[in-house]
Amino acid sequence: MVNLSGQVAVVTGASRGVGKGIALGLGEAGATVYVTGRTVHEGTAPLPGTIGATADEVTRLGGRGIAVRCDHARDEEVVALVARVREEQGRIDILVNNVFTVPGTPIFSGRFWEHPVGLWDELMHVGCRGHYVASHSVAPVMVAQGRGLIVNVSSFGGGGYIFNVAYGVGKAAVDRMAKDMAVELGPCGVTCVSIWPGVVRTELLVEASKRGDVPFAIVNGESPQFSGRAVAAFAADPKRHERTGRVLVVADLAREYGFTDIDGRQPGNIVEQMSP
Repeated sequence: MVNLSGQVAVVTGASRGVGKGIALGLGEAGATVYVTGRTVHEGTAPLPGTIGATADEVTRLGGRGIAVRCDHARDEEVVALVARVREEQGRIDILVNNVFTVPGTPIFSGRFWEHPVGLWDELMHVGCRGHYVASHSVAPVMVAQGRGLIVNVSSFGGGGYIFNVAYGVGKAAVDRMAKDMAVELGPCGVTCVSIWPGVVRTELLVEASKRGDVPFAIVNGESPQFSGRAVAAFAADPKRHERTGRVLVVADLAREYGFTDIDGRQPGNIVEQMSP
């Protein structure tokens, strides 16, 4: 079992979905996890999940969950979040950039000229720019420490077409962000990578699948916590810095480090499965 006891992590956008799963995976490993997002009360968002519920589950799993409401579209709230963590803990070991705004426009179908131009801004503002802002705020803390890990949650859509043009470009940008940040952070001992989960059974995909909107099957997909176990295992690897700047596939990390999903399976690499 991975042991991250004493490590302090910030996971953005962790009310639900992959962000929640990563917070839980870090909690399993004993980390203190700051869970951020906008949803404080059930029923105020289209999908179930709150930052408080995630934080409570992190604690139940053996870590320490701390919920902090933060709108990642507001730079000043991100700066305040980082200042709070530094004041309370004196360090930040792991930043997971996961926050993503589900747009009002359906993203699973339609060609780019059939979507409103505003879809681009919806997908890029928080899901891409938000990663940059959080990293910008956390980097000075990690540089001063001489160590740290920044993980951008991306998608295999960063390497090939899925859903729509704006989605793919946003994910490719997140991957490039990790690569270029690694160049500048590398000499300071800070590792920066991007990860690709496979098909994940998030609340969003489950509901979309029920409507028949998802162009692939999700029944055998990964749980969100599978990505969390990947981040925890990589964070605990003393040689992780050798792979700074890379895109890492969650399923590949499972095979390398020997962990499984919560149902005991080890899902395959979705990129390999989709290759001709």
